[in-house]
Amino acid sequence: MKLAGLDIGTTGCKLTVFDENGTYCGKAYRNYPVRRAVSGHEIDVSALLESVWAVLSEMAAQYPDITGIGVTSFGETFVMVNEAGEPLHDAMLYTDPRGAEECAALAEKLGAERIARITGLAPHEMYSLPKLMWLKGHRPEVYAAAKRVHLMEDYVVWHLTGRAQIDYSLACRTMGFDINTLTWSGELFAAAGIDVSLMSTPVPTGTRAGAVTREAAQRTGLSEQCVIVSVSHDQVAAAVGAGAFDGSVAVDGAGTVECLTPVFDRIPDIEVMRKGFFSVVPYVIPGTYAAYAFSYTGGALIQWCVDTLAKAEKKLAAQQGISVNEYLEHAYAADHGDAPTGLLVLPHFAGAATPYMDTGSRGALLGLTAATDVPTIYHACMEGVVYEMRVNYEALRGSGIRFTHLHATGGGAKSKAWMQMKADVLDMPITALETADAGTVGCAMLTGVATGVYRDVSAAAERMVRRTETYVPRAQQHRRYMEIFARYKKVYQAVRPLF
Repeated sequence: MKLAGLDIGTTGCKLTVFDENGTYCGKAYRNYPVRRAVSGHEIDVSALLESVWAVLSEMAAQYPDITGIGVTSFGETFVMVNEAGEPLHDAMLYTDPRGAEECAALAEKLGAERIARITGLAPHEMYSLPKLMWLKGHRPEVYAAAKRVHLMEDYVVWHLTGRAQIDYSLACRTMGFDINTLTWSGELFAAAGIDVSLMSTPVPTGTRAGAVTREAAQRTGLSEQCVIVSVSHDQVAAAVGAGAFDGSVAVDGAGTVECLTPVFDRIPDIEVMRKGFFSVVPYVIPGTYAAYAFSYTGGALIQWCVDTLAKAEKKLAAQQGISVNEYLEHAYAADHGDAPTGLLVLPHFAGAATPYMDTGSRGALLGLTAATDVPTIYHACMEGVVYEMRVNYEALRGSGIRFTHLHATGGGAKSKAWMQMKADVLDMPITALETADAGTVGCAMLTGVATGVYRDVSAAAERMVRRTETYVPRAQQHRRYMEIFARYKKVYQAVRPLF
């Protein structure tokens, strides 16, 4: 018996297969193109679906006993389809600038505070509803022809099962879902002028959609008894896969984007969340909520440093048979031990995420001298990402957070230096998890619960969440970092007016 998680990302999708004991079996991956221009950022949803068929077919051929597949996806992006489920347009990504005027008009009509209290979101053009308004206004023929609106999770689930349902956490990314009643907000859709009946039926995270259709089974090789589960928005799946089920633990997702995901035992203070642009999302345990605090450039900043500055170090690392990241970390430690660099790196290389949500902000590297070398800049980039998460942590403090421990996932969790730095800066223990891909683990866990393989998420976590090393904060090191952090907190306000 096998369980699988289908993770649909912005540039590619992967299907990861596990056995019922949580042992990794294998995975398939396909990418698809994203088109970015000044006027728009789009994805061809037909190409996305073809990639999904491909990974399903590849894994079904290797593991014919796949009994359940959970589907998770990135958020916000939607597609309007005809009766046959065929896309009527290319889909706008969350970074697409269209929808800004419509979002402002909606906020003017209802008030930003009112929208936040309904949806758990500060109004922003990244979300689906303002972009639906733009599409209706600028391409009315597409809107008139549409029979359904799908985000990527429910788009794939519909093609596999014929059922149009969307889980609560992904529905939240539309800016049209009421987190209090767990239903679509008639008030918001009416104010936006969008027909709410076009949307899929909201269901709790981890709800069975049904078995694959005969057509889908024939196309992929999956058994007609294989059950499809609507799992969640990808960040929620990662939190489940990291074993965070109550407010005592938060998740540090150390991937391309750095994301801190706390869990709340009840709806947090919405005004605090709105001011920091933190979204409030219904979580997998009924009555609990999660939130996202993130930086657009976490691992992406580290990769920029490596690709741009560390070309010679890459060659030296290859000669030693280690990664360039390990080489740079060892080189810095050899010269400086665990001393902070004293440099200030503002990691806004792709704009600022929470608590600013300022796409016009830019990155900065301050404090260089002629003696500054590449390992020092690399270490400073790691510090900048962690300082930014400290900014988010402090912005969340008044919201009702109570976590005292972090679980770390993603590729960055493999870096001992970075994990210890996070423990020291945030002043709390952080435990690295074995898997770098908590999202597909969370998918498989919730699929196992939905199909009866596991009693509940706690039982699933006992099988599938595997801890490695815990890093404990050091009081003296924390004090050293906080002296520098006091200066770091002033960098955004100092640099922003210059760009």
